[in-house]
Amino acid sequence: MRFLPTALLLLGLLFCCASNAQVRIRNPRKTAEQSVENRANGRIDQGVERGLDKVEEGIGNVFKKKEKKPKKDNAPSGEDENNSEEPEENPTDSPQSKKSTPSQQNPNSSRAASPELKAYSKFDFVPGEKVLYYDNFERVAVGDFPVDFNSNASGEVVTVEGKPGKWLAMTKNGTFTPEAIKALPDNFTIEFNAGIIEDPSNNLSGLGLLFGTNRQLLPSSNTGSFAYLHPGGEGTAHFNVSPENGEAMQNDFKMPQWSIASKAFARISVWRQKGRLRVYVGESKIMDIPRFFIENKPYHFAFYRDFFNDCSLLISDVKFAVGAPDTRSKLITEGKFVTRGILFDVSSDKIKPESYGVLKEIGTVLKENPAVRVKIIGHTDSDGDDTKNLDLSKRRAASVKNALAAEFGIEAARLETDGKGETQPSDANTTSPGKANNRRVEFVKL
Repeated sequence: MRFLPTALLLLGLLFCCASNAQVRIRNPRKTAEQSVENRANGRIDQGVERGLDKVEEGIGNVFKKKEKKPKKDNAPSGEDENNSEEPEENPTDSPQSKKSTPSQQNPNSSRAASPELKAYSKFDFVPGEKVLYYDNFERVAVGDFPVDFNSNASGEVVTVEGKPGKWLAMTKNGTFTPEAIKALPDNFTIEFNAGIIEDPSNNLSGLGLLFGTNRQLLPSSNTGSFAYLHPGGEGTAHFNVSPENGEAMQNDFKMPQWSIASKAFARISVWRQKGRLRVYVGESKIMDIPRFFIENKPYHFAFYRDFFNDCSLLISDVKFAVGAPDTRSKLITEGKFVTRGILFDVSSDKIKPESYGVLKEIGTVLKENPAVRVKIIGHTDSDGDDTKNLDLSKRRAASVKNALAAEFGIEAARLETDGKGETQPSDANTTSPGKANNRRVEFVKL
């Protein structure tokens, strides 16, 4: 029992600090008293000394306030805000399984034809041409609610163990409206990361994507079109179209790509083309509804949280873009095509797998026009060192060339590459949407 005084002191510290620290790391709605009590009782049953050793070993990791990790000294200091979605995780990962630290990628590698990229071979999502809204909550202090979101519920910005960046934790049921997203055009895309902490049960609707014809979006009282993603159990999806006049439509789908049973975090992509809505979870198309937007009036958008159990719904890296790019016309007729849909890991030239849809579009155009040669030009935002951003942009252009050659059979001799770094911005580098627009790849017909 030689560790008893130290252990008792540590247990006292746990009870004093649990509420605040647990809010920051796991579930912002719940204090940690119950989990501490359960843990202490379990350890007594196993033997005091063994249990207290466990407490001493884990105290720093469980209850300390988690901030964004600084870069390693040998890591590149170039652009570090390039669409920083979370790394693709093991499909068996869940809040009940052991968390793993995201793998460190070598920024000097040019692995274009990776297994992750090939996994998205059926992914046909193409993001909008111009980013109007982008938010990764980096400017918001941990514990605060984003000022540009309106809500009739509550939540706060948190960090999550094993996940990069900051997340908005929606902690009470209700509507969460990003006010910068105004009336929706006929063609737009919305992308975001979603996660669930603790079991939400299979009841109620889940995460709602509400498209209503007024700004007060309450699915119980308004007409509109609603898509719901529920990660409870094995995962399910549902849509409901409630017109002002006429018969409602609805249907249900399985959704194992985001579920508490298999994968607690996923990338969600939404694509409107006039009346049609497509919803993707990870690499899979979950919904494709030809007559989803049926009212002849502007639609508005909001997130909706509707879970039965006490849990945290998390979102991050929300991006709203407009305009469906016409790859064929812009590259062949106009001689230039610019895309913000080819994404890379942070400060790396490794292409993210969700870029497959854009790469496939470009590969198809080049195959249909075998005499066309193009120059691929990479661009970054202004974050980080100028010289390293220039080098990064060149390596990213080379990665795109390698992907087109390896994945789509485009002759390498038809593709030249270059990089401009941050020297030719297309938008202001003072806002998040502006930076997102500056992170782009150009294809110029030679």
